[in-house]
Order: sequence, then C-alpha cells, then structure tokens
Amino acid sequence: FMGTGMIDFAGSGVVHMTGGATALIAAIILGPRTGRFYDADGQALEEPANFAGHSSALSVLGTFILWVGWYGFNPGSSLAIANQESASVAALCAVTTTMSAAAGGISSMATDTLLGLLTTGETEYDVTCAMNGVLAGLVAITAGCSVVDPWAAVIIGIIAGWVYLAFSKFLIMMKIDDAVDACPVHFANGMWGCIAVGLFANPACVSVAYSLSNEGGLFYGDTNILVCQICGVLWVVGWVAVTMTPFFMALKFLGMFRVDALEEEVGLDISHHKGSAYDMTGPNKEDIEELVARKSTQHGGGVEKPEGDVA
Repeated sequence: FMGTGMIDFAGSGVVHMTGGATALIAAIILGPRTGRFYDADGQALEEPANFAGHSSALSVLGTFILWVGWYGFNPGSSLAIANQESASVAALCAVTTTMSAAAGGISSMATDTLLGLLTTGETEYDVTCAMNGVLAGLVAITAGCSVVDPWAAVIIGIIAGWVYLAFSKFLIMMKIDDAVDACPVHFANGMWGCIAVGLFANPACVSVAYSLSNEGGLFYGDTNILVCQICGVLWVVGWVAVTMTPFFMALKFLGMFRVDALEEEVGLDISHHKGSAYDMTGPNKEDIEELVARKSTQHGGGVEKPEGDVA
C-alpha cells in the first residue's frame, strides 16, 4: 500500500492493539465488578471503589520479567543475526526498547505524582503507575523499535506514559471497569506506537530493516508511512470490533460470560480452583493472646523495675 505498507516490526498493532481492543469490547459488554462504580442499590458512587491487588512485590517482579522478555520479543523479531545489517537491526531494537520502557515508567509516575500534588497537596509515588508506564513504553516502541533513533524512543516512551494515564482516567470517567488497566497499556499505546512510526521513522533505519529507499516519517518530510499506519490502526480496530462483538454478545446471551454474584463475592479461586490462593484466615485470637502472655512471662515481663538510681 502506497509503496511501503504498514510498519509494525514486532506487533504494537497486530498483537497489542488487537488484544487491547478485544479486552475493551469485553469490558464494555461484561460490565463493571460489583461495587466498583455502583452501590448495592444501583446508585452511582461519588468515587469509584478501589480493589487492592494481591502483592505489589509480585507485580513488580512480573513487570521486570516482562521487560526482560521483551528483548526476545523486539530484537528477536529480526529473526537472525547473520550479517552486519541484521545485527545492527537487533542492536537498535534492544536500545530503543530499553529507552522507551524507562521513559514510560518515569513519565507515568512523575506525571501522576505531580497531578496528585496539585490536587491534594500530598507527594505520593504510585508503584503500580510506574509499572504500567514501563509496560506502556514497551508496547509503544514495539512497532517502530527497528526504525526509530534512540532519542525518538525516549519521546515515544514519555508520551506513552501520558497516553496510559489519560486513557485510564477516561475509562473510569466512562465507568468501564478495566481491572488491570490492560486497555490503556495495550490498546491505547498499541495505537500510539503505530502512529509514532509514521512520525519518527528514520529513512536510513527503514532502508536497513525493510530495504525501502527514501521512506521515512512525517518529521523526515514524508507522509506515506503515516497514512499507512493510520489505515492499519483503523483496520485492526474495525476487524476486532466486527469479529469480537458478536462473540462476547453471544457468550452473554448464553449466560457463559459472567459468574453469579455469590461466586464473584467469594472469589473464583474458591469456586473454580478448589481453594483460595492465599490463606487469609490467620491464627486464633485467643491463641495469640496466650502466646503474648507466655512470652512476656518467660522474658521477665512480670518483674518489677527496681527503684532508685543504679550505681
């Protein structure tokens, strides 16, 4: 198309935006979790209820595992390191992936902190925001990791952090419940990543990665790639909407899309997996009090302190 076609080196569009659009359609048709936006009487809450995650430490660990895995995802999409050209493509992918991810994490957390300071007067740092910002930067650079310069990767990552925050707040405003912010990370930033190629693609890098001559982004004086990227984004959104909307509507009609209210309250670990993932019962209160009293006696807790100065 237009002599270039859409450039999506490792899948910002065909992988991430496709999955993110599917998740968005599913979230709209499924509806929010019980108590997220509405109370028991169906009245809208003044502020959406937040559901705490299981473990921030495991979430951070998972984010870094994904980040490391992306080096197989992006540089690995060069498919080979057989000569100087393919080696340079893989190396550029590794550098741009790193720069965009770091920039996304920093811009997302810094912007969220600044907004919180302006609205509440408190300086707070949200680790979840930083993690999703990193993932947003990774998703956004995936399309153009082989055709943009490192400085452009930083800009793409910074904007990715802002795109994540803006789309996350938009979903809340629209009362669309995305439990893990998958749509802002994958759909919104998959879209931004594809558009960014049409802006920042360096003709020299495009020539090495795709053997196309004199084809670059808008900032290099060319519009062909940008037009192709926009058409590709529209095609992905349209294809997902046409194929997945009837699928989820059918699941909802057949009663196969959502568990009943009791199962949702108890949790699917218990209803579907024969037990909770975490033992939240805790020890017996009387046993704790007995243990505290026993240890206090054993360690001299009942001995009175002598009066007077000690020589």
